[in-house]
Amino acid sequence: MSDNNLRGVWAIYKFELARFRRTFWTSLVLPVLTTALYFIVFGSAIGGRMGDVGGTSYGAFIVPGLIMLSMFTESISNSSFGIYMPKWTGTIYELLSSPLSAFETVLAYVGAAATKSVIIGLIILATSTAFVEPRIDHPVLMLGMMILIAIAFCLFGFIIGIWAKNFEQLQVIPLLVVYPLTFLGGAFYSINMLPPFWQTLTLFNPVVYLISGFRWTFFGSGDVSIGVSLGALALFLILCLAIIYWMFRTGYRLKS
Repeated sequence: MSDNNLRGVWAIYKFELARFRRTFWTSLVLPVLTTALYFIVFGSAIGGRMGDVGGTSYGAFIVPGLIMLSMFTESISNSSFGIYMPKWTGTIYELLSSPLSAFETVLAYVGAAATKSVIIGLIILATSTAFVEPRIDHPVLMLGMMILIAIAFCLFGFIIGIWAKNFEQLQVIPLLVVYPLTFLGGAFYSINMLPPFWQTLTLFNPVVYLISGFRWTFFGSGDVSIGVSLGALALFLILCLAIIYWMFRTGYRLKS
């Protein structure tokens, strides 16, 4: 990467983060308020009747799921909106004709979106300490997995941003696919609590492996082994990168 290209990547990265800073307080208040409401409803009202889950209080148990729920939606939203706006305004042509390679373009947009997503995740983690005392057995792995999951879903959001033809399509997959799969993927319960048939069916939900792996970094245990979770995350990353490579190589919806 040449110095000029590096400056170009940095310029896009700063521009995207500047948009985040302009709405910082809104971006800060929403996850804090949402986290508080989830703890009031799930942690107090429901958790008081459930008892411990795998030796962990229910309030602490849902912390990884809450972080993942917000990070999934934030990652997709920030990344898809970031690349869709140049398409909508027509500045995508300047971007495509610039010296930046496809890799450098993706690095700038996905890097900025992943940074914002990780910040939101850390804010939610800090907010949760006001309600429970979350145990983190593997803090370094927790942060590393948080970053990798943010990158993976930002890549997924980047794909959605290129695919979408209007603002409505930007919301279709996050609202109708990702959000339900997260709730059904063990964000607020262990899949071991389900009947055997539903446990087997739930394993076809890819989100299960991400939430389980992230929960493992907190408590040292999850619904599936950490190796399987990391394998699923790596596969998701590779698949997203392959699709983005194909999109740039063929020009799929980049100019429309």
